[in-house]
Amino acid sequence: MTTPLKLLTSLDWTIQTVRFFKNHFLFIFGLGLIAAFGRAIQLKAFGPISPVSHTLLEIVVESARVLIFVYALGLTHIKTGIVRLSQLITNKQSRKQNWRLAIQKMRDKWPSLLINLLAFSLIALLFNKLINHIAYETCLYITLKAREIISSQSSEWAIILFFKNISVIPFTLVFNALFCLWLVNRLPKPVAFRG
Repeated sequence: MTTPLKLLTSLDWTIQTVRFFKNHFLFIFGLGLIAAFGRAIQLKAFGPISPVSHTLLEIVVESARVLIFVYALGLTHIKTGIVRLSQLITNKQSRKQNWRLAIQKMRDKWPSLLINLLAFSLIALLFNKLINHIAYETCLYITLKAREIISSQSSEWAIILFFKNISVIPFTLVFNALFCLWLVNRLPKPVAFRG
């Protein structure tokens, strides 16, 4: 097997994450957008809010994130994702079998694990660098405040966390869900490595 093909094979779970994110972008982006607006409102982007509203928005933000994870864990079927998660928690036999599979997979495929974590770290770093550039190196924050689109009480963090909630956080949730599937050999096999 040639080196580039070995590398692509080792990156199977990262490649599947990128494909899944691309193929289901609207659904994932929609849930991320819900979380992004919720977090921005919590950070006073549109003015102060009550503690009760803050708590309710936290429920909305976390629910959107959980839905992204379960959606990816079920490979677009939320019910399947919930069943997989509940079996891990409630079914002792299934949990033992999955732990054995996961431990064996990590022993056998630790170089692949490291390569995927390195690739993910690089992708997350690029997302975060871009978000920091938007927040601190452009006039976006000042313009939004000047045009009174966001409150004068908000900070750059409202913008930073808004963009993180529509990019790096959903990507991380999908990556983690597919990691769980990779560990127990349930990651779908690609037909061919294509972009």
